[in-house]
Amino acid sequence: MITAAVVVAHLVRFGATTNASVSESLPFTFDISYAALGIAIGALWWLALTGWNTRDDRFLGAGLEEYKRVAAASLYLFGGLAILSYAARVDTARGYVGIALPLGLLLLLFGRWGARKYIRAARNHGKLSRRVLLIGGPEAVNHLAGSLRDDAGAGYSPVGAFLPQHDADESHTVDLEYVSRGSTLSDILTSIDEAYADTVAISSGSSLAPALVRRLGWELQARGVQMIMAPALTDVAGPRIHTQPIAGLPLIHVSAPELKGIKRFAKRAFDVFFAALGLVILAPFMLLLAVLIRFDDPGPVFFHQRRIGIDGRPFYMHKFRSMVVDAEQRLAELRAASEGNGVLFKMKQDPRITKLGAFIRRCSIDELPQLWNVLRGEMSLVGPRPPLPQEVDTYEDFVHRRLMVTPGITGLWQVSGRSDLTWDESVRLDLYYVENWSLTQDFIIILKTAKAVFSKSGAY
Repeated sequence: MITAAVVVAHLVRFGATTNASVSESLPFTFDISYAALGIAIGALWWLALTGWNTRDDRFLGAGLEEYKRVAAASLYLFGGLAILSYAARVDTARGYVGIALPLGLLLLLFGRWGARKYIRAARNHGKLSRRVLLIGGPEAVNHLAGSLRDDAGAGYSPVGAFLPQHDADESHTVDLEYVSRGSTLSDILTSIDEAYADTVAISSGSSLAPALVRRLGWELQARGVQMIMAPALTDVAGPRIHTQPIAGLPLIHVSAPELKGIKRFAKRAFDVFFAALGLVILAPFMLLLAVLIRFDDPGPVFFHQRRIGIDGRPFYMHKFRSMVVDAEQRLAELRAASEGNGVLFKMKQDPRITKLGAFIRRCSIDELPQLWNVLRGEMSLVGPRPPLPQEVDTYEDFVHRRLMVTPGITGLWQVSGRSDLTWDESVRLDLYYVENWSLTQDFIIILKTAKAVFSKSGAY
């Protein structure tokens, strides 16, 4: 990837010649050809990626840290070269650097994305994964094992459990092939060997003494076995977690969700700009679609439905009509046939949907008028799904946290299965978004939405 970027930058800036050289204004004179400079930049770039630990297997295949490190290594390298060039009064062709850096960074990130697809596919088939021995009480071990299995692509495969004797509750069974019990360091080390584990995860349910955990860490280091501490923090993203050593203890600080101030302003500015741009660009297509809807099924072009927005404020959400005109009146007679999640009504073969409506629902085209809701501030491009009033009436207390942010046209629910999600899964995803909102996450969700729309998974 680096070689391709350097070669392309040279060809675009200087053509096929190898005689182009860097000029300088130092008291002494020397010539550096751009061909030699390209080789030097390529070598330094590769070393920078190594220095930033971009190939550390803790980051490969999951999370944003790998991409962040690749970007940081590249930007710091070229920033350093720019400072050095300025300090040494070396006149480097800006066009050369202006092509090599963005092209190389784009190729590197694309290459990592392709490698990640391969790695996650292999991990989903049981390959390229760490074998993890879980330590803790039965309930905590089962929860941690289930979480790791749900995200097999992350590369941690639970293969066994060690239950401290004082945590061994016979009323709870552990769903793992290998389970052992004990109370000493030698018992744990024996379990690691018998489970062929290369990673140990100590759950929040473990009551191991601090001195025993410290000695275990030394033994694992000597054996080349990775140790992971799994605190009881569910659905809290990395940016809100900070580790600070105090009095010899690695205390974990969890910051509160930031939903106001400059971040909310930035999100609103992002929404207004792209909603306005979308309405302008898509206006001809939306006009054509409106005409087709009228021809397909006589009646109104738009469907307006009362939803609940931020802080419980009601608003009317707009969609292109995809059902017959009396769809709401026919809902009661179909409710018994619902295939939804117990709270929301869903039918894969809903008889109220028109021929054109089936197509625009599968492609999520019916939601384009919601860009007007975004422009009015009633919705956001990304956020929790806007609930119906009757849904809100059934909410448990903690579910009301979904209403702390503006509902969105798309969100984690949209890119994670849509109508195929259970109610609990839908709530968990929405609450995760509320607790961990960021512009970076919004941008990633928008990119994933395009994939979800084209795959049509869960859309009916």
